[in-house]
Amino acid sequence: MELIDSHCHLDDERFDPDRSDVLRRAADIGINTFIVPAVHADSCHKLFTLSQQHDEMYPAYGFHPWFCDNHHDNDFDLLAEYLHSAIAVGECGLDFGLCKTDAGTQLSWLRPQLQLARDFNLPVILHSLKATDMLIGEIKKWPGLQGVVHSYSGSLQQAQQLIDLGFYLGFGGAITRPQANKSHDLIKQLPLANILIETDAPDQAPYTQRGKRNEPAFLIEIAEHVARLRDMHTNEIADICNANAKELFNL
Repeated sequence: MELIDSHCHLDDERFDPDRSDVLRRAADIGINTFIVPAVHADSCHKLFTLSQQHDEMYPAYGFHPWFCDNHHDNDFDLLAEYLHSAIAVGECGLDFGLCKTDAGTQLSWLRPQLQLARDFNLPVILHSLKATDMLIGEIKKWPGLQGVVHSYSGSLQQAQQLIDLGFYLGFGGAITRPQANKSHDLIKQLPLANILIETDAPDQAPYTQRGKRNEPAFLIEIAEHVARLRDMHTNEIADICNANAKELFNL
């Protein structure tokens, strides 16, 4: 079985001591493709270098709302340069839960990135926490834009709106929690053609690995959980989610 980790941060400093071992453990169970989104300018620099060294890392470049205070206006010029060798724009988005930056400032960083996604004809990787309705409103301003809302936490109605707009929904370790009934219901009802699986490593470890640093090798648990919820074989889920990732990111 092969699996694509559609969202992981292998450039994160927490992987610096043993990144090669992390990649080996993933490869040992058939995970050889990683979508890796940058989150700020320094992350872009580091990811570009890593992606040159590791063909299995497919880079996306963007500015995350958590780091608005670290972004600078001239970073958009830098971003445009990196996007020539990217498979997506992001990670970018809106966060009205964990982020203390006001909505106006977050939007001032998101909107130019949506423009760049259109200019470069690239999908966009979006972060959304307690901001899905506003994010949908922004997406609607760019007809034809495609992408994924990773670590999806919105409602079924919002999910359908995103799917109608051409977006995929990413699910990770959060769905493995026994009490994640809302996410379980979503997985059961959403069309599999619009689902991606991800780790978001090194964060959001699956339930059985809670308290540990997350890593791509744990993606198998997420695939297995989706399979149980849909009463399907894990290989079937892997094939479908791999095909979805390949289509979205033009792999």
